[in-house]
Amino acid sequence: MSGIDWLILAGTLALIISYGVIRSRGNRSMDDYLLADQSLPWYHVCLSVMATQASAVTFLSAPGQAFTDGMRFVQFYFGLPLAMVVLAITFVPIFHRLKVFTAYEYLESRFDARVRVFTALLFLLQRSLSTGLSIYAPSIILSTILGWNIFWTNIIMGGIVLVYTVSGGAKAISYTHLQQMLIVTVAMFIAGWMTVHLLPADVGFVDALQVAGKSGRLNTIDLTFDPDSRYNVWSGLIGGFFLQLSYFGTDQSQVGRYLTGQSVGQSRLGLLANGMLKVPMQFLILLIGVLVFVFYQFNPSPVFFNKVETDQLLKSPYADQYRRLETEHEAIAARRQKAVLTLNKALSTDDTKSVEQTRAVISQTDQEAKAVKNQVVDLIKKNNPVGDTSDVNYVFLRFVLDFLPHGLIGLLIAVIFSASMGSIAAAYNSLASTTIVDIYKRLFCNSYSDGHYLKASRIATVIWGLFCIVVAQFASKLGSMIEAVNILGSLFYGVILGIFLVAFYFKSIGGKATFWAAVLTEGIVIWCWWTELTAFLWLNVIGCVLLIGIAWLLEKVMPSRRLQPVDAVDV
Repeated sequence: MSGIDWLILAGTLALIISYGVIRSRGNRSMDDYLLADQSLPWYHVCLSVMATQASAVTFLSAPGQAFTDGMRFVQFYFGLPLAMVVLAITFVPIFHRLKVFTAYEYLESRFDARVRVFTALLFLLQRSLSTGLSIYAPSIILSTILGWNIFWTNIIMGGIVLVYTVSGGAKAISYTHLQQMLIVTVAMFIAGWMTVHLLPADVGFVDALQVAGKSGRLNTIDLTFDPDSRYNVWSGLIGGFFLQLSYFGTDQSQVGRYLTGQSVGQSRLGLLANGMLKVPMQFLILLIGVLVFVFYQFNPSPVFFNKVETDQLLKSPYADQYRRLETEHEAIAARRQKAVLTLNKALSTDDTKSVEQTRAVISQTDQEAKAVKNQVVDLIKKNNPVGDTSDVNYVFLRFVLDFLPHGLIGLLIAVIFSASMGSIAAAYNSLASTTIVDIYKRLFCNSYSDGHYLKASRIATVIWGLFCIVVAQFASKLGSMIEAVNILGSLFYGVILGIFLVAFYFKSIGGKATFWAAVLTEGIVIWCWWTELTAFLWLNVIGCVLLIGIAWLLEKVMPSRRLQPVDAVDV
């Protein structure tokens, strides 16, 4: 990066962080620190919810996902708008009326302490691991730009966010989210426009889409009902609905965002606006990845996009082998480029025969390029057994650094950093609030002053921040970050959602049956994932439905002692 890139990067991040901290000065109570004194309007809620979900994983890994696998990942989000409607009608008024700090407080009034604590522990485990992945994603950028070891960039990235989260709390998070989403929108639009602009002069946006379609990258809709297929309309609408409902309805990192709303109405408007905006936003981010794919059809591409690993190969005993593979890759890329130019001309003249012939050539060159890449991966493994052999997370970053103009590079890197900082900060805050409210205050120290809990919240934020940084050190083994995050969530979210649905709608089922159903169902879900019984999105459905069914059966066998139900469950 040039000096102007570093200036824009530093200036953008400084503006976002300082604005958030200044606007959030004066946290004097736990309510201020964890819920921003429930003072924020709907647009703050909407952008904060979006920014919490849209981490650096979204802006780094999603374009890479589309580059390698096309647009079909967008189907993952098809269940989100419906989930927002259900949340606005049911979850939001319940949480607001109970005036809770966390979603799990409600479970004790409905069931008992062990259900509350067990659910909170499931959340803490899932969210802390996912946050480690969110730290790792922007650390990739620092590592690539500076050539530093990912170990140190994980520490730097996680530590920067920890500073303003500890000092500013929920208000700092929300105000930084507002700035982040505005900058993200502008920068990603410019990135998409520049990608098209860099294509050959006779290749426009429509031509790029035609090339992408013939290359199998515009696979947006798949109506096939296949439980083993990760992404189709049905897995998105059904499995995605359960995942999004659980994520936004029971994950404290999201619940904490819309509990900051001024009223039930403001929180509802924020969630519904998120439901309307999220799918188009994700579609456009994936489309950028597809356009990057098209760009590399007309231009030479790296044989492996992770420059840190390839630079290490060039300094290793395997350097000559790598150079030979690079030369072979360049020859394959030249043949593919020639075929793609012929394909574009054939598409413009509706020459069906030529289209099919060139598609066959392109398919063959793709297979040859994959074979060469696999050999490079083998060399990386030999040179560095713990090296990162998946480069899907580096595709968009490498394109940005190699081809976009200076200034825009700094802005886009700032976007990815700021997006990551937003989601990490919200996660830190939610981990701290759940730890203090549902574990520390409930089980150990329940009669101290508000100042004591405010101090404890800050200490818990630091502890969880350090733990998440440790997790980030092991994230390189998980492949595509955007898939890894959602697979991890699917292991827990279905069970957590099932617990809340039992609490809301099955008043005859008590705490004892619910607790043991949760323990048993969580074991079954992990077994289903371990044995690859089905695609991961369906784990959310399995976990939710199984928990309700098992809890109902257990209630018949071993009835729970009844607690007086709270009024807030009447929805």
